[in-house]
Amino acid sequence: MNSSLFLAQRITAFILAFAVTIHLATILYAAQQGLTAGHILQRTHGNVAFLTLYVLFVIAASIHAPIGLRAILREWLGWWGRRVDVSLFAFSAVLLALGLRAAYAVFVA
Repeated sequence: MNSSLFLAQRITAFILAFAVTIHLATILYAAQQGLTAGHILQRTHGNVAFLTLYVLFVIAASIHAPIGLRAILREWLGWWGRRVDVSLFAFSAVLLALGLRAAYAVFVA
């Protein structure tokens, strides 16, 4: 299981690096153009490319963060066991649900 989690975290790190780069580039572009939040929402409304990017971003983050948190809990606090894994799985599900909701809201706004 640990090798699968290691691999999952490395793959999601690659996806996050790509998504964060695009996200930051978009923010910098918007700031340089003096775009307001309303202008940005107009441009992202119905944009399938942005929806796809942010869905991938959310999925990767909801996998990556709990795996890293699991390692921290084990190494620093000595927390082990099924209860920790179930709690982190629930945390992952919450991240996923909230993130997908936000991405969809921007898409349909």
